[in-house]
Amino acid sequence: MRKLLAYLKDYKKETVLAPLFKMLEATFELFVPLVMAAIIDQGIQGENVPYVLRMGLLLIALGIIGLVCSITAQYFAAKAAVGFSTKLKHELFAHIQSLSFTEIDTLGTSTMITRMTSDVNQVQNGVNMVLRLFLRSPFIVFGAMIMAFTIDVKAALTFVVTIPLLSIVVFGIMMITMPMYKKVQANLDKVLSSTRENLTGARVIRAFNKEKEEIEKFEEKNRTLADMQLFVGKISALTNPVTYIIINVATIVLLYTGAIRVNEGSITQGQVVALVNYMSQILIELVKLANLIITITKALACANRIENVLELHSSMEWEQEVPAGNSVKPKSGVKAEEGSREQSKNGMQDYVVEFDHVHLTYKGAGAESLSDIDFKVKRGQTVGIIGGTGSGKSSLVNMIPRFYDASGGSVRIDGKDVRSYSMEELRQKVGVVLQKAVLFQGTIRDNLRWGKKDATEEELWQAVETAQAKEFIEQKTGKLDAQIAQAGRNLSGGQKQRLTIARALVGKPEILILDDSASALDYATDAALRKAIRNMDGDMTVFIVSQRASSIQYADQIIVLDDGEIAGLGTHEELLTDCKVYQEIYYSQYPDRAETKK
Repeated sequence: MRKLLAYLKDYKKETVLAPLFKMLEATFELFVPLVMAAIIDQGIQGENVPYVLRMGLLLIALGIIGLVCSITAQYFAAKAAVGFSTKLKHELFAHIQSLSFTEIDTLGTSTMITRMTSDVNQVQNGVNMVLRLFLRSPFIVFGAMIMAFTIDVKAALTFVVTIPLLSIVVFGIMMITMPMYKKVQANLDKVLSSTRENLTGARVIRAFNKEKEEIEKFEEKNRTLADMQLFVGKISALTNPVTYIIINVATIVLLYTGAIRVNEGSITQGQVVALVNYMSQILIELVKLANLIITITKALACANRIENVLELHSSMEWEQEVPAGNSVKPKSGVKAEEGSREQSKNGMQDYVVEFDHVHLTYKGAGAESLSDIDFKVKRGQTVGIIGGTGSGKSSLVNMIPRFYDASGGSVRIDGKDVRSYSMEELRQKVGVVLQKAVLFQGTIRDNLRWGKKDATEEELWQAVETAQAKEFIEQKTGKLDAQIAQAGRNLSGGQKQRLTIARALVGKPEILILDDSASALDYATDAALRKAIRNMDGDMTVFIVSQRASSIQYADQIIVLDDGEIAGLGTHEELLTDCKVYQEIYYSQYPDRAETKK
């Protein structure tokens, strides 16, 4: 929690003024029993009506001043708490964005959503309550005890026994429930994960008639969460009855002691009433403090979970952008090619992409996903990547824009290790269209400009035309300004894929990766797309990952993967002759040609 308090530094004034005004309110509240005692002893017993009226007006004044102080404190506390949570959410979101795919995969989407929403809200509530009550409640408790001693020492000894007993109950329950609230939040993660999975996969669940099974799974997780919350709630609920018992017993003792002292003539009836009022104030404040402790316990548990995310650092380190003309010293362990590499006649590197005996092992995986991947690609070439499910096709292309780092060997672009690039420079060189077409709520124009912020109208339409999306965009009202729903739900699968391809083309990258991004397109549209990309200006190097042999058979070279290893490398004709894995894939899709070969 200490690290998170740094986000309150811009609200120092509010964090001081909120408890200060609460203390002022508490101070005025402590004078109320004394005024009541004076009314009883001097006004009522002396039948002094003007005195009673004056004291009554004083009580009203104390109430109004206390109300003003309370409202002012509430305002400053709310301002500080909301500002704190806003800054924390910004920082947490920015930190999550800085994490590599490895850390994001490890954390999980549902966990990060819980941290950003439920956990931050709990911490915000905790900060708000602390600023309002953390000083006020103890101040009232000990202030009431001190005021009781100013009335009568012997009667006030009851307070000396009562307050420690109440403290043991309150803090004991807090120590028991704090670890339990952490488990509650962990179970909440599981419920959110199940909810998210069911919502995103609703169509699949209904297609396979699995609604009943999924409802049962959800109910089981929800029941576990509810049982844990009830168990913790029962323990927390003990706070109020136990404190009430202690306070009521103390009140009985106080009344008995007070009656004896009044009978002896040591104190007055009004002073006994004042002592009982002070005991009531202690009861009310300790109940508030008990509820505050529960809130703080939840907030601390959530704060620790948030801190765990903020303390998680990316496993990737990036070179920083430097002004033109300044040299960047490569990090230790990164092999940076300098000057001695052979260059082509036009001054460009012979090979734009090189995999030098690359290995990849995902975090927590028992075996390598890629083993000894070694190939080179010349500028302007089209490279097809094909293989069975789980053979490592996406893993291979994900290493070019450095979504994952090689666990062995090196990946080079233009002769330079990808780990020696800054993020901005590398992402400008590489355009990626992932397997899952992801679009964002807004206009078509907004989505396309993700590829290039300052893209002109001409550049947008050129990219759209190349991606074979021009026809359906022109049919929409507003054309490029037509609205896209969240995740592109108002578009078909093929339309979404074409728009994501257009988005990558707008940036005119040197390297374009199409990771099975045309799977929803028909064969004619797929062929037209590939032809349009080949005819684009410039020497764009294209990687096409596909399950279709037809999509990659005209590539300059084809990489055939099998269980994370290269099973074949060459042109379509060469692989049909030499590579059994490629032959199996090709002839399974074109069985008539297999018969012809026989």
